[in-house]
Amino acid sequence: MTDGMVWLTIFVLSVFVGVEVISKVSSTLHTPLMSGANAIHGIILLGAVLVTGQTESTPTLVVGLVAVVLAAVNLVGGFVVTDRMLQMFTRKKAAAPKEAQR
Repeated sequence: MTDGMVWLTIFVLSVFVGVEVISKVSSTLHTPLMSGANAIHGIILLGAVLVTGQTESTPTLVVGLVAVVLAAVNLVGGFVVTDRMLQMFTRKKAAAPKEAQR
C-alpha cells in the first residue's frame, strides 16, 4: 500500500469517527465542546506557523500563509461565538433608578 493510500484511509476513517462523535453530543455539552475545539484550533495555528516558517519554496509559503490566516480567523471566531453563547446564561443587571443616575 502506498503512503498516499494510507493517509487517505486515515483521513476517511477520521471523518467517519468525527461525524459519529459530534452527532451524539447533546446541546448541553455543546459550549464546553466548542471551547475544547477552540484550543485545538490554537494548536493548528501554531503548527501552521511552524511549518510555514520552515518552508523554502514560494508556492508552499503562499499555502502556509493561507493556512495561518484561516486558522487565525477560525480560532478568533470560535472564541467570539463561545463568548456570545456563554453570555446567554448570565443574568442581566437590574437597571438603576433614574434619580440615582443623576
